[in-house]
Amino acid sequence: MAYSDLQTFLKALDQAGQLSRVTCEVDPVLEIAEIADRVCKSPAAGNAPPPAFDAIHGRRGGRGLLFERVRGSGIPCAINVYGSYERMRMALGCDSFESMADRVQSLIKPDIPTNLLDKIRKLPELAKIAGFGPKVVKRGICQEVVHTDDASLFDLPIIQCWPLDGQPGQMGKSADSPAAGRYITFAGIYTKDRDTGERNVGMYRVQVFEPRMTAMHWHMHHDGPRHHRKYQARGEKMPLAIVLGGDSVLPYAATCPLPPDVSELLFAGFLNDTGIELVPCKTIPMEVPANAEIVIEGLVEPKETITEGPFGDHTGFYSVPDRYPVFRVTAITHRRNPVYPTTIVGMPPQEDYCLGKCTERIFLPLLRIIVPDIIDYSLPMFGAFHNCVFVKIAKHYPYHARKVMSSIWGAGQMMFTKMIVVVDEDVNVHDEQDVLFHLCANVDWRRDTVIVDGPVDILDHAAPFEGAGSKIGIDATRKIPGEGIVRPYPPKMEMSAEVKALVTRRWGEYGMAMKGLD
Repeated sequence: MAYSDLQTFLKALDQAGQLSRVTCEVDPVLEIAEIADRVCKSPAAGNAPPPAFDAIHGRRGGRGLLFERVRGSGIPCAINVYGSYERMRMALGCDSFESMADRVQSLIKPDIPTNLLDKIRKLPELAKIAGFGPKVVKRGICQEVVHTDDASLFDLPIIQCWPLDGQPGQMGKSADSPAAGRYITFAGIYTKDRDTGERNVGMYRVQVFEPRMTAMHWHMHHDGPRHHRKYQARGEKMPLAIVLGGDSVLPYAATCPLPPDVSELLFAGFLNDTGIELVPCKTIPMEVPANAEIVIEGLVEPKETITEGPFGDHTGFYSVPDRYPVFRVTAITHRRNPVYPTTIVGMPPQEDYCLGKCTERIFLPLLRIIVPDIIDYSLPMFGAFHNCVFVKIAKHYPYHARKVMSSIWGAGQMMFTKMIVVVDEDVNVHDEQDVLFHLCANVDWRRDTVIVDGPVDILDHAAPFEGAGSKIGIDATRKIPGEGIVRPYPPKMEMSAEVKALVTRRWGEYGMAMKGLD
């Protein structure tokens, strides 16, 4: 089972040797980010042999960091808490991502009862699924301290990640405020559909301008702005809560590419094996996790916008400044002696890479429901999530790989994928060299590539238009008749199984051990 709140999780990390406490004073402007960036890119903590997954995908991420003295604030700051595969497994309360993927598989494709006895046996399981939903309670630790008229974002240890963050003048646009480019980066953003009451939890960056005013950065494809558009149409302010901390599964659930009709809070309850407890906010009609560290309540203006950005993003480049809605704070509540969680993004690997790789594994069953041809897939680090995907299939007919490409581009947020490389089932998609070897060996560029126009990531600065550009699919499978001009493919070199077994059996006789060849 996962952890009920951030501080319990931090204690568990400390006991497991996965947390470093920094007791000297540090500056929230750039210094914390530089420390975290170096730690993110260092070897992972722990001396035990890494699990198979970690060995394949790279064992990195150092330790989580807890800065106990942050200049200008009396609140400690935690970062890189989810920045290794081991810490991600602890946060989700699982032994492996594969076991969690099996649970997702059972949730999205349950066995169908065939008779009355089977239906009766299924009732406890169905009741358990229903129990994953959030539960509203009267009180929670997130409201032990309440600030309304005296609420100030400047009391929080909000960090500036990169030198040009929040400096639009450096990128040719005028600024609305001379405030430093400090951003809330690791919060759940809670909104509700005005008409249906449907909840959404996203994770969007929030630039702070004044003690009680921020910009709310979100992309047009997401549910938060979809909710906002309904309020805009009526000229109404939209209630919104910025939630920091809480149950250890919540930050992960907020980043998941769930289907539109699946609630992040329901999924968090599923990961947690019990429903997330919520409490009503003090000043807005919204419910938030009872065990959160800090909650910022407020209203998003229907028409008022402000120039937000630039911001050093997960692409490794600054995203350009643009106009985004203004959010005004109505209250800040928190537990006694809270901890402020944050993160940085930038040139990978960063903390978000571990979150993304976890999603890659856990959501493989869901992707297979949408595109059943897929055996496995990998989002390589150099692709920064949306730029590249390697896909393994068992090829059965001409242009099978192209059918898979089209399916992926039609699968939710996979539509943003800038490059798809499809390979045969004997290729290891988690080994970039293996994929590139078969790409170079099997591809004729005129015959085996397809370029299409469509939606791309808003952060893709190479696209000719914001959010719209071209994408490429590369068929790196062996070609078969019906796929254009195809000459006979030569067989792939491989030693016979008998000789391999012979050499393995006699290896000790060859005297290789002294030379380090065993």
